[in-house]
Amino acid sequence: MLADVRRYADRFGPNHLFLVDSFVQGLLAPVLYAGYEDGAYQTVLFEGEISHRSIEEVSARIGSADVIIAVGGGKVIDVAKMIASERRIALVVCPTIASTDAPTSAMSILYSDEGEMNEIVIHRANPDLVLVDTKVISAAPRRFLVAGIGDALSTYYEGLSNERMGHANYVWCDTEQGRATLAGRAIARACADTLFRDGPAALIACDVKEPIPAFENVVEANVLLSGIGFENVGCSIAHAIGNAITAIPEGERAMHGERVAFGTLCLLIAEDYPDDEISRVLDLCVACGLPITFEALGLDPSQEDLEKIAEAALAAESWSASPADIHDVAGVVSLMRAANALGMSALG
Repeated sequence: MLADVRRYADRFGPNHLFLVDSFVQGLLAPVLYAGYEDGAYQTVLFEGEISHRSIEEVSARIGSADVIIAVGGGKVIDVAKMIASERRIALVVCPTIASTDAPTSAMSILYSDEGEMNEIVIHRANPDLVLVDTKVISAAPRRFLVAGIGDALSTYYEGLSNERMGHANYVWCDTEQGRATLAGRAIARACADTLFRDGPAALIACDVKEPIPAFENVVEANVLLSGIGFENVGCSIAHAIGNAITAIPEGERAMHGERVAFGTLCLLIAEDYPDDEISRVLDLCVACGLPITFEALGLDPSQEDLEKIAEAALAAESWSASPADIHDVAGVVSLMRAANALGMSALG
């Protein structure tokens, strides 16, 4: 399917620019450029952290284009969104991993040059086209798919948080205050149902590099259902804590979805979910290899580290979307310690 990218991109304009990193270009160049025998395309490489400085540097290297074709993971995609939005040109996204819902959303996550997540930018529109080649996705290491499951797992539970609080969603949130729709809630529910049903089988398929139906279902959940879901039902504690973990230097060792999975466990505890629902989530996390302890996240946090994370989580707008009665640093630290203890217990 990636070999047909020119045919799809031509629908939005004739002048195409590929934004990729050097690894993806080296791996997929013969496929990506298969339809460009005339050489009618540009390529700009992006490496490193997504920050305002790096975006400016990439933008300065881009000539005129009608369509940006972003090929790769979340950071390349988020940079492409920033530039496409600024220039008001079309964006085609070709994810090579299914580790987040970044390909679908109208949002970019920006970091400091040191790797701390520090800004969420909401764009005027979602990507014009998301072209997912599941054969390419299945060739990626399983950790990426696992992280995507962690990110997508939060969608349903964070949507329930927002519903209980009557909190606004992300759609047009810069100008209006919309609430979750029936369709948004149904998509979030379908996302969770798909992960619980097909998650473990999808990982087996990933190990043997075969995109069987269960694998394709989970890729759809990670990329599409989660993306449409969270924009229409909102985020809460899971993302507040998951993003806040980057407030300490070791936090960036874990992928976004891995951190959000731990944040989801925190959400379930904070909102006093029934034991059987918490056990169901724990079982899925263990079966998929999602990190549910500090150690599994690559952390050995001090009390000071946990307080830094707690302060960043409380400062996140999404924290107010939860009905949990936790509003101070000590309470968030206790919550994270409780989630870590529960994760350790589940791992035996």
